[in-house]
Amino acid sequence: MNIVINEDLKAYIDPLTPEEHESLERSLLAEGCRDALVLWGDVLVDGHNRYGICQKHGLPFQTVQNTRFQSMEDVHLWMIDQHLGRRSVSDFQRGVLALRKREIVAERRAAALAAAGPAPTPTKHDETAGNAEPPAPATLELAPAPLNSREAIARAARLSSSQVVMIEKIRKQAAPELVAAVKSGTISLNAAAAVASLPAEEQVAAAIAGKDELKQAAKRVRDAKRKPREETVAPAGDAEPDTVAALQQRVAELTAENAALRQQVAELSARQ
Repeated sequence: MNIVINEDLKAYIDPLTPEEHESLERSLLAEGCRDALVLWGDVLVDGHNRYGICQKHGLPFQTVQNTRFQSMEDVHLWMIDQHLGRRSVSDFQRGVLALRKREIVAERRAAALAAAGPAPTPTKHDETAGNAEPPAPATLELAPAPLNSREAIARAARLSSSQVVMIEKIRKQAAPELVAAVKSGTISLNAAAAVASLPAEEQVAAAIAGKDELKQAAKRVRDAKRKPREETVAPAGDAEPDTVAALQQRVAELTAENAALRQQVAELSARQ
């Protein structure tokens, strides 16, 4: 059997950690390869780690063809859905996969709409029949539902909306060294999102220094954000003495002006 390894496809999903790979190897040696490897033609889609271990130890394995794949996008969407349902995938990985799915689905739906051309203008008969909305193109109906909100992405990834926001920030702003620290569990999502606000060179330095320095960097970012808010509204007791005296003087002047106006009103009333 000629099985082709597509390196881009193999790297599309984050690799197992050394510990996870060792655990899988022990399981295959003890129980054999029970799950069939998924192929698209000759290309291996699912089971790269199992295939490598079986080749290493001469273990037998089964394969199955997925005949529904029509394009590499179909393969990617299938791989994403498979991994989103696995417990071993970390919160960060699930968030990244759901965001990738959003991008693929959005591009596919945009392409379907472009291929369909402008929507036809409803006729009077259509409006009378209550069918003012033209039917969606068949290609659009077949496309997966769009993940057009953070809530939808969060549901797909089994995360909270706030976690999705943090993952989006890390994905866009974090240096590769910081991303690696998140994937390895050295730093939490919350802390990594804070550190991602720093210049790239500071992120790299903190990641290289290790867990404690990453925590300190996250704390510095949070403290810096908190300080301006605390200084925006100063308590009344912290007002400068000169400011208090000036306010008291102004109150006295306004009180005197008010009294004078009342006196004038009283005199005018007496003359009438």
